[in-house]
Amino acid sequence: MMKYLSLASLAIVVLLSLLAGGAKIMSMPQEVQFFAAAGIDAMWLLPLGILQAFGGLLAVFGRSRVAGSICMALGFLVSAITIYLTGNLPFALFSLLPVLLCGVPIWYSRKTGRAE
Repeated sequence: MMKYLSLASLAIVVLLSLLAGGAKIMSMPQEVQFFAAAGIDAMWLLPLGILQAFGGLLAVFGRSRVAGSICMALGFLVSAITIYLTGNLPFALFSLLPVLLCGVPIWYSRKTGRAE
């Protein structure tokens, strides 16, 4: 049962991370405006997008799943902090959910000693 919960949470955060990272890498207007509203220069979009997309790709493979989950969690955490900086506390708190979901594959691999 735990294996399926871990895989489901992994699939969700990988998809979210790839989509969010891709939007930042492509400097989508919504992302640029959102970062500007938080007082963050748009030059940070590319590094954050690469971190999120790279983390999503790493997490797909068993041997690099923990490293990928950590990268994804960091990317989601930066996004949640950015949302908080715009003054939207409820959405910032909700945005911590993917950060927590990134912890499930990490916890599972540490518990079982394998990264499946």
